[in-house]
Amino acid sequence: MAATLPADIRLMNATAALVGLLALGTLALGAAAWVARQPAFALRQIRLEGETARNNAATVRAHVMPRLAGNFFTLNLQAAREAFEAVPWVRHAVVRKVWPNRLVVQLEEHHPVAVWKGEEGDDRLVNSHGEVFEANLGDVDEAQLPDFAGPLAEAPQILAMYRQLRPVFEPLGREPVSLSLSGRGSWRVELDDGVAVELGRGSETEVLERTARFVRTITQVGGASRRSIDYADLRHADGYAVRFKGGPGAAATPNGAH
Repeated sequence: MAATLPADIRLMNATAALVGLLALGTLALGAAAWVARQPAFALRQIRLEGETARNNAATVRAHVMPRLAGNFFTLNLQAAREAFEAVPWVRHAVVRKVWPNRLVVQLEEHHPVAVWKGEEGDDRLVNSHGEVFEANLGDVDEAQLPDFAGPLAEAPQILAMYRQLRPVFEPLGREPVSLSLSGRGSWRVELDDGVAVELGRGSETEVLERTARFVRTITQVGGASRRSIDYADLRHADGYAVRFKGGPGAAATPNGAH
């Protein structure tokens, strides 16, 4: 039968083993730190993939490189992603490391669909997801984009309503060029011939139905040409009111003119 070592001997052996492990760990950490500091692992190349219509590789690197800290081992990927997404026109970036000293970045750019009219002239752009973003407006043809205005949080709703309204006005041969939503939830649209239409409040379905009735019946109002209308107000329970250019106004129900 093997003899049991005294408790103090067992303690000494355990302590020695622990010290040995700590020493090995310290050496391993030191070696890893030394390897990580080697020039071979400094980031030397960034390859851009995905959408780069608005930014070339040199522009992106010029914006991003001052914000990238560390090498292949120490670079924080979250911080790197934020640095790429801070580049103008970049909506989303996916960053991954490639051994031993490269980054591969997949970019998604903003696609502008409207100009967001700021209350103090700080105009911005709206992308195809209904997100408001900042960019150089000189990079786009503002004349080709509609204007949106309203509470910033409602930008996706305004884009959705605009997309619904466009086909509604097609029978008139008109295109919405401005759409706004008031703080109280009332819609207003301006058409490409300068006609302003107050659409009023309500659910999306209610607003679209009111608008469709207006489009169907407006040519019947007093036998007037639709091109002579200056303003229309659809915020009436039983119909709408219109004002003609250079003439008196008229009221109509959805079923005809009066």
